[in-house]
Amino acid sequence: WQPAMLGLWSLLLFCGLATPCQGLLETVGTLARIDKDELGKAIQNSLVGGPILQNVLGSVTAVNQGLLGSGGLLGGGGLLGHGGIFGIVEKLSGLKIQELTLPKVSLKLLPGFGVQLNLHTKVGMHCSGPLGGLLQLAAEVNVSSRVALGMSSRGTPILTLRRCSTLLGHISLFSGLLPTPLFAVVEQTLFKVLPGLLCPVVDSVLSVVNELLGAVLGLVPLGALGSLEFSLATLPLISNQYIELDINPIVKSVAGDIIDFPKPQAPAKVPPKEDHTSQVVVSLYLFNTVFGLLQANGALDMDITPELVPSDVPLTTTDLAALLPEALGKLPPHQDLLLSLRVKEAPMVTLHDKKALVSIPASIHVLFSVPQGTPESLFELDGVMTLRAQLAPSATKLRISLSLERLSVKVASSFTHAFDEMPLEEWLSQVVRAVYAPKLNVALDVGIPLPKILNVNFANSVLVIIENAAVLTVAS
Repeated sequence: WQPAMLGLWSLLLFCGLATPCQGLLETVGTLARIDKDELGKAIQNSLVGGPILQNVLGSVTAVNQGLLGSGGLLGGGGLLGHGGIFGIVEKLSGLKIQELTLPKVSLKLLPGFGVQLNLHTKVGMHCSGPLGGLLQLAAEVNVSSRVALGMSSRGTPILTLRRCSTLLGHISLFSGLLPTPLFAVVEQTLFKVLPGLLCPVVDSVLSVVNELLGAVLGLVPLGALGSLEFSLATLPLISNQYIELDINPIVKSVAGDIIDFPKPQAPAKVPPKEDHTSQVVVSLYLFNTVFGLLQANGALDMDITPELVPSDVPLTTTDLAALLPEALGKLPPHQDLLLSLRVKEAPMVTLHDKKALVSIPASIHVLFSVPQGTPESLFELDGVMTLRAQLAPSATKLRISLSLERLSVKVASSFTHAFDEMPLEEWLSQVVRAVYAPKLNVALDVGIPLPKILNVNFANSVLVIIENAAVLTVAS
């Protein structure tokens, strides 16, 4: 079974690492396209901010160790062997790295494989000279490596070093005496030694970058609503300009149970990405998921009482009777009204033509208070509130602010005479704008979570709403 499984994984790897296409976003919650510039920044920052380069300093080559040891370059079976000039050259042992300049990073994305990564640096060394005194050398070195991009056992993107070599450039002698015939020996020594010292730098860099890539699977708490966890839906895709990640949102209740919301039937046509920019496409599914969580947890329900309503918003039987005198003219005057608003179905989000709308179906039960008694029911309405959603990107989420555009109602049941509900719509719109919409915006503080990828900050991104998706683009 092993050959068969190997063949299957090879097929998956080949398909997964194919070049991205300008296709359709259908079932995933988020599509991330990370420009190669961002990968280059992450690699450069790992070298600047961490101890990676410092760990190489002080590395020593010795006659009795490693490549310069008994089985290596200077050993009995090595290039030079014992005798001859060995007695002179052995003083080159104890070669110690004194300085390593900050490497210049260059990389090239390899569609279908991963990354060609080059680190150009200058290595400063010193050792005992063959003719006595201290020998100080500097060598320009290009560390060339091929790095595969795949998926770890945890389901995160991972970079793995496949091949590493060093190309030795110009060697400078700053102090000490080194006869010309021995320059070639020094060059051979460095050619043998430096890969073992500098290729681990690449491994250390990749470890830091892989931690950043692993953050894509971070758990995002949604307060009392539950949590959202991102995972890769497919293997990473690679073009010659960017890495594409299909990121699937897993929604969990507070108890930890997975909640599976219906996937959208209408796909989003993903726009092309410009060079030197990174892009996140947030699908309609993720919007509907957040609103579905709010509805399932009762966060969209509200009891509206006079204490919550501003004084300029009418909420008494006298005000209501003035709107419907024939049906409600006999109500006891100046009694407080109570509104019970319940959302029994998940809201529907529409993303279209640079506009985001949220349609919330609600049952509105209108009651009036009775002195020293239980509130009495007047009528119940089936309504639909259509709210305009203003979207604003931040570093970690897409913020949402709602404002009412229109409200329509129909009488579901009435304990009074039949009446035309049209006069109620403007009155209820006032109440919704004054009380309900602000309450929704508090509940929506969770926003639409964005995945963390290589510390790319989308706070200053350009936001465009397309059909069934929102696209955030930030310059690298």
